[in-house]
Amino acid sequence: MKVKIGILTLSDRASEGTYEDQSGPAIKSVLDEWITSEKEYIYEVIPDEFELIKERLINMVDNLGCNLVLTTGGTGPAVRDVTPEATEAVCEKMMPGFGELMRAASLKFVPTAILSRQTAGIRGRALIVNLPGQPKAIRECLEPIFPAIPYCIDLIEGSYIETDESVMKVFRPKQKKIS
Repeated sequence: MKVKIGILTLSDRASEGTYEDQSGPAIKSVLDEWITSEKEYIYEVIPDEFELIKERLINMVDNLGCNLVLTTGGTGPAVRDVTPEATEAVCEKMMPGFGELMRAASLKFVPTAILSRQTAGIRGRALIVNLPGQPKAIRECLEPIFPAIPYCIDLIEGSYIETDESVMKVFRPKQKKIS
């Protein structure tokens, strides 16, 4: 079964065409290295607007069938940064460990990582994860959390994600042998 992955870039300037989005393509590039399952990306660039973010997240999960949605941008303390609030508004369960681990990993690179408000949550059979908006930070944040993502999606009965174990080893508990 093909896994559908939503990539949602939140940027006023990129959505206006002031500059080309680099974070969304950075996410796709990293996932292409790691995931061997057949996959389909649903990619959008929209402005930092609370109601629009909620609408797009709901659409990606409920209507388009994404089991993983990765957002990029809008996680800082700026006035227009509302991605975590929009994510929380559409999720049934929050998964704060993802944000905690991303901040801890980012602190190895920049002291301003403590300003990030990244989070993650479950909506239906989808995991939504907020990533930072800087392309360089995409891999830095995805590497420590991705080993848990396929199993999380297994637990919520989403599509099975396989990876190239030589580049991204994921964790799944060993199945007990039934004799």
